[in-house]
Amino acid sequence: MGTPLGDFVRAKRDSTQPQSLGLPERGRRRSPGLRRVDLATRAGISVEYLTRIEQGRDRNPSVAVVNALADALVLGPPERDHLRYLAKITGGVCSAHSRAAPPRRDVRPSVRQTLRLLEPGLATVTNQLGDILAHTSGYAAVTGAAGLLDGDSPNLTRYVFTDPRARTFFADWDAVADEQAFDLWRGPSAESFAWFTAHLAPVAGPDFTRRLHGHTVPQRGVLRLDHPAGHRLNLLRETLELPADAQQVVVLLPADGRTAQAVDHLCGTARTRLRVIS
Repeated sequence: MGTPLGDFVRAKRDSTQPQSLGLPERGRRRSPGLRRVDLATRAGISVEYLTRIEQGRDRNPSVAVVNALADALVLGPPERDHLRYLAKITGGVCSAHSRAAPPRRDVRPSVRQTLRLLEPGLATVTNQLGDILAHTSGYAAVTGAAGLLDGDSPNLTRYVFTDPRARTFFADWDAVADEQAFDLWRGPSAESFAWFTAHLAPVAGPDFTRRLHGHTVPQRGVLRLDHPAGHRLNLLRETLELPADAQQVVVLLPADGRTAQAVDHLCGTARTRLRVIS
């Protein structure tokens, strides 16, 4: 059985073309990307050791080896951070996470007050599983018509992977799906893992599982929404992390004048000022 670390290294090796690293093409091969021998040589480790890491048989590579793999794969800063994080949780350094409580669903009063100050803008509070815990009326006006807030416990991750409306609502659905799958690694706990393996994976299907274990580090560019009312919305995302709560405040800002006008029109129909989902 593999590990998150091994899955990520293998996925990056498979997606790296030899030519991009100045290596010669060695003819046809059964799988795409970089050969193990090439990556091992660049990282200064043996092919056998690299194989053990990828297959999950070595769970405690040294910091030097992890950094060498990052250099060999020419990883950017976000991917390097993710590689180091996976090395920690794979090796058990962050074993406290496995005993952590489920992500909290209550929103502190000061955070709710922050949302009130953001009215009638587009803002929401989420936890590590994608639960939408609170939001402004503007957020409801933009996302509610697409079904994102349906039900008593709306969840962005579940919506993206299981609601067919999501593929129309998100103009770049593939990128959003990668983001949501990747974010599930941000704060793993036994309860979180049980949720997305026992409850989400069976209904989301193999596409979700592939993305979860592909460890694609998202670029998080402009969020493009196709609103059911016919508006194309281009939105910038600003995120305020709340580490003590394992939550985040996400604010969506119009990226252009046309989007700003459309948001103003949509928010003009919003009746409520703040909704907190308990």
